[in-house]
Amino acid sequence: MGSIVYLSRIETFSAAHRLHSPSLSDEENEKLYGKCNNPNGHGHNYKVEVIVKGKIDPLTGMVMNLEELKECIKITVMNVLDHKNLDHDVPYFKNIPSTSENLAVFIWYNIKDYLSEKSHEEKLYEVKLYETEKNVVIYRGEKSDD
Repeated sequence: MGSIVYLSRIETFSAAHRLHSPSLSDEENEKLYGKCNNPNGHGHNYKVEVIVKGKIDPLTGMVMNLEELKECIKITVMNVLDHKNLDHDVPYFKNIPSTSENLAVFIWYNIKDYLSEKSHEEKLYEVKLYETEKNVVIYRGEKSDD
């Protein structure tokens, strides 16, 4: 019986966005999102932590090669989001608000798709996204029934 270990990698990226829901009026958006609804947007220096979970391979001594995880994050997060305007440069956010919650889900599925191609999909455990030092979102791939 092997030991289960959680392996984490942290990266930072900068991105701009405007909190705005196309399903709401301009007045409702302004009331809901306040200064974050500024038509010119605003930016964050995000920190993303990707955690994988698995058994330690007795041959390599690793859950997953950190170089593989680093490359995964580079391709699925950094190349897609760093120094981008989420609302204009990332098609996923064309019709949904670019909140941290939605961004964490977007990152999860990008990573999951990449890892599934490498036969590591089942190892993805958690995406933790820091919008600020005090605002953190965690996503583990869970979905509600509604």
